Amino acid sequence: MTESHTSRTLCESADVVVLGAGPAGLVVGLLLQAAGIDCVILERASRTHVQTRARAGFLAPNTVRVLERHDLADGLHRDGRRHGTCEFRTEDGRFRLDYGSLGQGGQHHVYPQQNLVTDLLTRYLDSGGRIRFRTEGLAVRDADSARPSVTTREPDGRPTRWTARYVAGCDGRHGAARRSLPPDTVRHHRHDHGVTWLGLLAATPPSLDAVGYAIHAHGFAGHMARTADVTRYYLQWRRGTPADAWPEQRVWDELDIRMRAADHGPLRRGALLERGVFDLTCDVVEPLRHGSLFLAGDAASLLAPAAAKGANLAVLEAEILAQALVDALARGDTAGLDAYSDRCLAHIWRAQEFTGWMTRLLHAAPEQDRGAGGGSFFHAALQRSRLNSLRTSRIHQDWFAENYVGV
Repeated sequence: MTESHTSRTLCESADVVVLGAGPAGLVVGLLLQAAGIDCVILERASRTHVQTRARAGFLAPNTVRVLERHDLADGLHRDGRRHGTCEFRTEDGRFRLDYGSLGQGGQHHVYPQQNLVTDLLTRYLDSGGRIRFRTEGLAVRDADSARPSVTTREPDGRPTRWTARYVAGCDGRHGAARRSLPPDTVRHHRHDHGVTWLGLLAATPPSLDAVGYAIHAHGFAGHMARTADVTRYYLQWRRGTPADAWPEQRVWDELDIRMRAADHGPLRRGALLERGVFDLTCDVVEPLRHGSLFLAGDAASLLAPAAAKGANLAVLEAEILAQALVDALARGDTAGLDAYSDRCLAHIWRAQEFTGWMTRLLHAAPEQDRGAGGGSFFHAALQRSRLNSLRTSRIHQDWFAENYVGV
């Protein structure tokens, strides 16, 4: 480490600076490291927080193939579980789709994202990877030059400037990478689905051996297994209502109503470990490149969580970006970097389309549409028609299976 003689700012360098230690940033770092590329990962949170923040837990077949291709799937194969069934509960009864055996889809692996992140981080550190925790990225500068830099704040508050050949922005929608994009060089596409969820993490074994999607006049409810002892639930929630507005008893009673426990069997109850309210919104940045700065993961796009696409897209984009960076730095071939944005955006828009379809399928009419010119009735009739088609049409089921697990 060297210190500038003209200021108190510390100056350091790497061929590639990776912002963010989520799935995208860690996969980029691991693949660069394996290729002998000098890189560093800068993460604003602590190591403990990175390894314990709960996120999605359904890994698509392509994500598993990426991890296997780079010998990163040991934990997944040891502790993950295959999953290929979802159950829909409606006023007309319930039906199941064994999507794992339909179309060209395949099965998910249920493996909590924090476990995957822990695996990737441990491998990265054990193999000598450089990472700085509690280091906040402030800005990416001179991205349109041959030597961009990243300004950061160290844990003790001191400023640092990292120079690089390339910067991989994997630090989320509110991170330094997105903030540093010149407004006149990118387009931001945003959409609000008009739906809000209360997300719950319960200390209880799963109540179904399938992903549960309940469509009810009160709103959507969802059941997703995480581990043998922890289950994720969701409730469609009135926007603006705090997460703690209801006591646990009322939350469980409402889950029983929407999941139709009286008809299909009781839910296993337990302490609610976490609650969080989030609006189902989506956005896409286009293009995903500005000069030497490239976006991946949530920095590139945000999807509503109805179809579990976010982490899977992040791993896909990370592999594409890492391979392109290796080609550029090791062989002087920049074709992969030139094609990166278009290639990833094709996957992103396909995922956005299916996620939007799933969001419309599962939810009661958005609040702004209810009671306005019969909008709520119209929405419910379309929803029932879509579900009936999914229940009875093999062509529709094959389409669902392929898109449900694909990116």
